[in-house]
Amino acid sequence: MASDSYDFIIVGGGTAGLAVAARLSEDPSQRVLVLEAGHDAHSDPRIKTPASWLSLLGTDVDWNFRSEPQPLLDDRVISLNQGKVLGGSSATNAQVFVPPATAVVDHWENTLGNASWNWETLRPYFAKAYTSPPVDGTMAETLGIDGWTETSTTHGPVRTAFPGDQSHPIRKIWADTFRATGHYMAKDPFVGSTVGSFTALASVDPATGERSHSAAAYYYPIKTRENLHVITNATVEKVSLNRHGLNHVTAKATGVLYHCGDEIKEVTCEKEVILAAGALQSPKILELSGIGNADLLRQHEIDPIIDLPGVGENLYDHIMCSISFAAVDELETLDAIFRQEPDALEDAAKRYAKDGSGPFSSMGVYSYAYLPVLKHASPEGRQKLIELLEEARPTKGDTPEHARAQAYYEIAKASLLDPKQPSCAYLAFIAQFVGAFESNTKSFTISAMHSQPLSRGSVHIQSKSVATAPKLDPKYLSNPLDLEIFAANLLQIETIIRTSPLSTLIKQPIVHRDPASNLTDLDSAKNWIRKNGDSMWHYGGSCAMLAREMNGVVDEKLKVYGVENLRVVDASAIPIISTANIQATVYAFAERAADLIKESHGLKAAGA
Repeated sequence: MASDSYDFIIVGGGTAGLAVAARLSEDPSQRVLVLEAGHDAHSDPRIKTPASWLSLLGTDVDWNFRSEPQPLLDDRVISLNQGKVLGGSSATNAQVFVPPATAVVDHWENTLGNASWNWETLRPYFAKAYTSPPVDGTMAETLGIDGWTETSTTHGPVRTAFPGDQSHPIRKIWADTFRATGHYMAKDPFVGSTVGSFTALASVDPATGERSHSAAAYYYPIKTRENLHVITNATVEKVSLNRHGLNHVTAKATGVLYHCGDEIKEVTCEKEVILAAGALQSPKILELSGIGNADLLRQHEIDPIIDLPGVGENLYDHIMCSISFAAVDELETLDAIFRQEPDALEDAAKRYAKDGSGPFSSMGVYSYAYLPVLKHASPEGRQKLIELLEEARPTKGDTPEHARAQAYYEIAKASLLDPKQPSCAYLAFIAQFVGAFESNTKSFTISAMHSQPLSRGSVHIQSKSVATAPKLDPKYLSNPLDLEIFAANLLQIETIIRTSPLSTLIKQPIVHRDPASNLTDLDSAKNWIRKNGDSMWHYGGSCAMLAREMNGVVDEKLKVYGVENLRVVDASAIPIISTANIQATVYAFAERAADLIKESHGLKAAGA
């Protein structure tokens, strides 16, 4: 269905873009075009095989972005990976499929002012996006979900599983450990999560053991639709805009300019251009189109069409640190696979080829926990927390930046003072992640990610050429409160690992694979973070759904301020970061975005 005109043009065939495309093309009268800069690697075994995700980083399916040097991370340059392939980062990520804490989503409406964006509104869209895995009742205890009083049964495009060896002891032991401390999540977190441990899903098809990503789940089952056209290796140069209104203060999106190879093409739209290029690319496209901070655009000889200073600001990301420990010899781990030992690789390959089982069917993360800083529950700890919050209070002012900073501070304050809201996500990894690697050893890792950073960075163009990578500055730990809270959370790993029955999986006396990770106080934890903190690649917020008076870029309908027929539907529009891995949240966000678009144009889903 090649054409020069469509009803909808979607820029980016990734996690959000293909989900929206599938839903909009349910109406056969609507012509939908998707432009993706990467290629179609649907049959690539590196993408299909869950355990191969690390081998994708820095390859032809990765944009391979790099940050500016981060002063508070010892001036290190951080790799900021993003999928450059049909399916986007859902085709290259670690497949973790977990929801945010309920209160986080409620803040989108209650604190940030986005009408009707709350947990109860968004929850059905999580359910619409994925299929929950079948569970044999006799395996519930082994899987660590026997205590769940309520579970979510769903039938969406993305297939999920409890991947890898379902009889592996870590799931039950992890659940029993947190039961003993009173921090076991008593229901499926997709029903509505607060704090506690749970067994995590992965975007892996339980029938095949293969990764389930947006191209496989949303696009390939419907790729024969005559009204849906997907073009790969297509780099969008800019959105075509027509100025109008009094003094040309508003504009209308009429199409996009893109190139394939050496050929430059322009396509037009009857209804909307929809940006889904991701948090590191959607701001770039807006700026190249003349939408953004007018002063910045003029610096790069771009005519400002809509002065929107929030474009590219408010960038957030999860910072992560890990600690690896020597595990008991009888624990089954992925260490030999990670060390690329020939015999282990050969055996794993045979098992995976036979029935999609074995080490290759999982990236090695089975269990999660959402927790606050537990010591802050004591009178002394709470007083210390109050003092830290007071020190972090933003300065007063009447600019949009001050208004936004104040709103995010209020969210952080409410979350940190509430013992039922998490400030950190912990994950169990059955292999060594840090320290010197030795042969014939087994390890167990606990990784922590700072759930609600106050630090905000930016992503902006560096020239008017689309070929130039954007300038990426996450400004990790630039808000001092982030380091204080994350360091306190990191110290909790030392407590968790010594709690029974989890301690039975760790060699005694405890051996840290990197001696510097033996954290004894806040100062040692802070030092470990500065030297080892890294990105979890959970970017968002750079085209935030906020009021324009808070430097927002899109409204609650995801429409770009000052521009008709232009929306943003990816993680860049999500105003505050999810509690942990953002994949599931992006799918739910895109599903709701598709409904908002349909409502605007009076469209119906297939069969409606």
